[in-house]
Amino acid sequence: MRIGYYAHHHGSGHCRQADKLAALLPLALRKQMTVFTSLSDEGYHFSTITDEQMVRLSAEDQLPEEVLPGRAGDYWQPSSLHYSPVGNVNIQTRSCQLIDGIRQRQIDLMIIDVSVEVAMLCRTASVPYLYVRLAGERNDAPHLNAFAGALGLLAPYPKVLEAAATPDWVRQKTLYLDFMPDKTDKPLSLTSFIDKLTTLTTDSAIHERLDAHLDAADNFAEDNFKKQDIVTVIKGYGGHDAIDAKLPELRRLLPNALIISLGPINDERRNCVDIAAHVDDVTPFIAHSDLLLMACGLNGIAQAYDYATPLVVLPDQRPHREQDVMAEALIGQGRALSWAQFTAQMTDLDSQDVSSSLFTPSESISDKSTNKEKTPLIGHPTSTPAQNFMDSIGDYASVKTWFEDWLLPQCGIKPER
Repeated sequence: MRIGYYAHHHGSGHCRQADKLAALLPLALRKQMTVFTSLSDEGYHFSTITDEQMVRLSAEDQLPEEVLPGRAGDYWQPSSLHYSPVGNVNIQTRSCQLIDGIRQRQIDLMIIDVSVEVAMLCRTASVPYLYVRLAGERNDAPHLNAFAGALGLLAPYPKVLEAAATPDWVRQKTLYLDFMPDKTDKPLSLTSFIDKLTTLTTDSAIHERLDAHLDAADNFAEDNFKKQDIVTVIKGYGGHDAIDAKLPELRRLLPNALIISLGPINDERRNCVDIAAHVDDVTPFIAHSDLLLMACGLNGIAQAYDYATPLVVLPDQRPHREQDVMAEALIGQGRALSWAQFTAQMTDLDSQDVSSSLFTPSESISDKSTNKEKTPLIGHPTSTPAQNFMDSIGDYASVKTWFEDWLLPQCGIKPER
């Protein structure tokens, strides 16, 4: 089957998900996959999809000549749509680009990540689609209509992190793909990681502290060595002010820790951290830190979830409580602490040494969190839910037989005939 993938332009995460799924296809099928997006190449550069496989869509931003705005209120706004301006030439153009691209490229099945409007366009044009469900409470009428119109739903996270408010029929219709971390090279050793950190600062005092951290790790069994704790704060470009606001308190609670800030940072908070940097790969920081502080964006949590490193979550305020629901699930699992829980624990502790005094979120994590060379708690075998799903795409020649013989048996609900 030929796959089309609609990737929303807000942030780079939707294109990143398309890239991850495309990497699971055999090369011949991967070359037949098409990505539809209005995000520019500067916004996200694909590693598995070529320019010839891209359809760059017109923007959908508001225009002054619109007859009706995108959210016109009661009696003017269809309840099945989130955003539907009338008289917007760019949206007229992108709708034609989508339908024409689907026809010209002989797309058999669309994956929509995410847009209620594109879902409804596909359904009214009789194009089969799967809809990507993000975390959060998405029980509003437009989302439920998009879910109902799909052949099936894809959740790029584990089922254990599902929102409690999700209707049963939505759960049944969902394929849970689990997290799909970015593929990285072999993780850096602790020594290589410390060497990398020394390149991020010219401060000789920090270099000495990093050397002490490595020496202590090498002599971990000796009681007279106390490891220099490394605390990494990971922030994305979708919002970082809330985490930056916590940096003074983090420094007060952990005065002896070496604090690293990755991503954007407010200038007035730079004095609260020892190193502020932008990096392409956060995996070594996740693996070798003694504590992580981060928001609950899908891609960030996907990278950190399987590691033993203690995690404190500070969710950003997003529509549909997207990050709040993810944080609540992680805390409920014992995989993370909230900021309030973390500050309460640290205030009660006599020691300021994270590695010896701080929580370990669960017994299974505790068993491995002191490994000198940290590795993921859970391996990534080739037979993952995401891989099985993408394999099924290649196993069937038509959407109809795939839907009836592969997808429906996994759902537990069937359409009326």
